[in-house]
Amino acid sequence: MSIRLSSETLHASTVAIDGRAVLISGISGAGKSDLALRLIDRGFTLVADDQTIVQKRGDRLFVSAPASIRGKLEIRGIGIVPMPVTEDVPLALAVDLTSDLQRLPDDSRERMICGLKVPLISVDALTASAPSKVALALDRFGLK
Repeated sequence: MSIRLSSETLHASTVAIDGRAVLISGISGAGKSDLALRLIDRGFTLVADDQTIVQKRGDRLFVSAPASIRGKLEIRGIGIVPMPVTEDVPLALAVDLTSDLQRLPDDSRERMICGLKVPLISVDALTASAPSKVALALDRFGLK
């Protein structure tokens, strides 16, 4: 018998726009908070920085921040900054930060979270085009 988790806390930053959330994961120092900040500059809103709570409800995943870090974004060289926040947003896309990118990746990549599949892309957070790629992928691959 397998047990399906209904909630999980992930080492990831999350932002949202138009009622759809993007989960950004990667190793420490990969640029999760920096990419979140650049997406916020493009009109996204912070959900969570560094730790994201994912809850399964039926066939959807919803994201929010732990209470202790809600509304806070760590900006290297500046510190922890208060930010407007949204919560309980449906998860539409997962982003894996890496510098090892395939030129033409498989469009059907997915990440399993709480027993549900979420579309997955890989991005190098340190490139200038990273926020544009995330926004484009949300429109192209993200769950509606």
